[in-house]
Amino acid sequence: MNSTLPHNQGTLRKPVRMALWQVLIGCIFASPGFASEPLTLNVGVYSNPPKIFADDQGRVSGILGDLLSEVAAREGWQLKAVQCQWDQCLQWVEQGEIDILPDVAWTEDRADKMAFHQVPALMSWSQLYGKKDLKLASLLDLQDKRLAVLQGSVQQSYLENLVSSFELRVTWVPQQNIVQSFKAISEGRADVVASNQYVGEQLASKLNLSTSPVMFLPNKLFYVAPPRQHASVLTTLDRYLQNWKQDPDSPYFSVLEKWSLPQTNIVPVFVWWLMAALILGLLLALLIGQLLRRRIARIGDHLRASEARLTTILDSVDAFVFIKDKQRRYQYVNQKICDLFGLKEEQIIGQTDELFFDAQTCEMLRDVDNRVLESGERVTTEETDTLADGTSEMTCVSVKLPLRDAKGKIYALCGIATDISEYRQAQQELHQLAYFDPLTELPNRRLLLDRLHQALMHAKNSGSEGAILLIDLDNFKTLNDTQGHAAGDLLLKQVAQRLGEGLHGKETLGRLSADEFLLVLEGLGKNMDSAVNFATSQARVLLNKVSQPYELNGVPFSGSASIGVVMFSDANGSVETLLKEADLALCDAKDAGRNTMRFYNPVMQTKVNHQSQMEAALRKALEEGNLQLHLQPQLDEGHQVFAMEALLRWQDPDMGWISPADFIPVAEASGQIVPLGEWVMLQACRLLAGWQQNKAMADLTLAVNISARQFYHPHFVEHVEYCITQTGIEPRYLELEITESLLIDDLENTINKMNLLRGMGISFSLDDFGTGYASLGYLKRLPLSQLKIDQTFVRDLLSDPNDEAIVSTIVALGKSLDLKVIAEGVETPEQAQRLKELGCQAFQGYYFGRPAPEAHWLTSL
Repeated sequence: MNSTLPHNQGTLRKPVRMALWQVLIGCIFASPGFASEPLTLNVGVYSNPPKIFADDQGRVSGILGDLLSEVAAREGWQLKAVQCQWDQCLQWVEQGEIDILPDVAWTEDRADKMAFHQVPALMSWSQLYGKKDLKLASLLDLQDKRLAVLQGSVQQSYLENLVSSFELRVTWVPQQNIVQSFKAISEGRADVVASNQYVGEQLASKLNLSTSPVMFLPNKLFYVAPPRQHASVLTTLDRYLQNWKQDPDSPYFSVLEKWSLPQTNIVPVFVWWLMAALILGLLLALLIGQLLRRRIARIGDHLRASEARLTTILDSVDAFVFIKDKQRRYQYVNQKICDLFGLKEEQIIGQTDELFFDAQTCEMLRDVDNRVLESGERVTTEETDTLADGTSEMTCVSVKLPLRDAKGKIYALCGIATDISEYRQAQQELHQLAYFDPLTELPNRRLLLDRLHQALMHAKNSGSEGAILLIDLDNFKTLNDTQGHAAGDLLLKQVAQRLGEGLHGKETLGRLSADEFLLVLEGLGKNMDSAVNFATSQARVLLNKVSQPYELNGVPFSGSASIGVVMFSDANGSVETLLKEADLALCDAKDAGRNTMRFYNPVMQTKVNHQSQMEAALRKALEEGNLQLHLQPQLDEGHQVFAMEALLRWQDPDMGWISPADFIPVAEASGQIVPLGEWVMLQACRLLAGWQQNKAMADLTLAVNISARQFYHPHFVEHVEYCITQTGIEPRYLELEITESLLIDDLENTINKMNLLRGMGISFSLDDFGTGYASLGYLKRLPLSQLKIDQTFVRDLLSDPNDEAIVSTIVALGKSLDLKVIAEGVETPEQAQRLKELGCQAFQGYYFGRPAPEAHWLTSL
């Protein structure tokens, strides 16, 4: 807005030529053809001499006022001065209360609210002024200063934006006119004032203020009109300005010359005094012009030096510094960014991240930029950036903050990113050295003990069992002595790789010492037998892995290992005790001949030996067909048999009858449950096929229990389909009983498999309902036909009100979901009667019939 004027570029007008030109223009417009109603323009006038002000008669005066008067005289316009303060003038022109307002600098915001012409009337720049003792070398020296500005001026908006960008603390002292702004310093209300240079020099000299070297904001000044009004007036002004600026003898340069000379109120009486004053004024003007040019040159040199220093600083910092506009286009980049992209600054400016980074990085950068540009957040992130060609990846700590204009509107963001890739790599290497074995890359003793301590604490809090397996390589010293340490290291690496295969999230494997490895098993559940079975199974798998042949530098090698196993509950929460017990168990395994495992607890070891014996016997029974299917009837409310449940029974020649509660867990732990389940499925389908020839059993459904491991086998559906096809049965007579444990993991896969089987005609019953983890939300998605009340609720039904309430709830739930409800474990007539009263529809238990071979039921039904 306020600024100094450009130097006089014209010469003194020639009186004769100018007079002839004016006479010619006057004759043209005085002719009858040009007679018209004169146009009256209300001209906004605020006090900003010498550019614009009202003279003693209230007429428009000053440089811009005289230029407008010259045009008005030639166009026949009538000018009426409307005096106002600056911000009031802007408001009135926007509202159409004044027709023309001189001395307006172009900004994007003003262009939306008022009409500008095209050819600038004047060029302007601004400067800072202060007291004589004030040291002001750059804008950064405004820190903690009181700054007086003209209210609503472009100087105010420009400086507010800069102050915000540099995060300077500045107290603003807005004033209604420029004279008041300078008086604010002399009155002690401000430290610095911003003004156009021409007016500033005069007022600064008058008030004994100093001129700082800080110059800023070059601007073009225009006349403005209300939006969509007086377009012809603005066009006329453009025409005159265009023509006059090209003619050194035009009124344009005459007006500039008039106001470029200092004014005096003393009118000389004699001509020679006038001539002397004119000559002296001319000499002074030339001298002042020369001084101004030198001063401007010094200021320009200072600005260029300051800019060079700032550029040098920004290009020297070890960080990526940039500015992006609201379209995320780069507006500034320092040299480090140019080096990163391998491009020059002008090749980067105006481009977006999509040209420089890969799609994933661009998406991440876009999300952060939007938070800054749209929400005004100051965002600090650690990000991994990959260049578009994929050749370089770096980790950076990035700080991005919004840049705001004088009205608080965000127009860009400034970012500073520091490359910490080497720091993160060093951190990772230090962590690797501190916690991992350099040979096998497994957790070392330090990390193992820490994780073991955490595992013991978690087991204590949750009540869940765990175990450790101490694995020692047999005859490792012999290998080192005969083939050298290089071969030993190679063996250790291959063993570590084998031991680590197939491990999951709850298991930690590490190298405890030279040839000792430790496997920590967590979350084995609260059932000790199941936990021991799992630890046993895992130990056997590891023994088998280690005993497979090796190749060490082209030489075949066979090795083995011994394993000591300790359950968490044996150590009373002590890591040291746990390791000592594992070492004792390992010594027992070595004494037993190596290539074996031993539990620290002798009772557990005896149980493990018994389970190993049972596992071998079960495998033999399955191979030789020594298993049997017994049947137990299921009855409706009228005590009519409508279905049978197939129950697996095993009589071993040496151990006699073995309960399913004993051999089923062994089958689960050893993996035999899948072939065992397939045998049961095929035998059940053969039973159904035979019933088709028996009138009493032809319409009975046969229920078969399905384990979770069997159900999740990839070929389960194909095997069921094979059994149906092989025996030729009607699938609608086959019912599969599943437990709630199927619903814990991979529910979607479970539902898909159930829908495939349901599509064949097979029905489903949910066994042991109420004891597992089923969600009511899951039940409505499962293709079930029946809910089976677990026998634990039936056993105490007559004595425990809680069990009765649970049974009632299950019955009501079944009815609401249109599912049949059957109770198992019914052993007395009183239980059966109470179940009927509670609405139960079907029953199974010893009261109605014990499990028996098929032959028994063929003769009794």
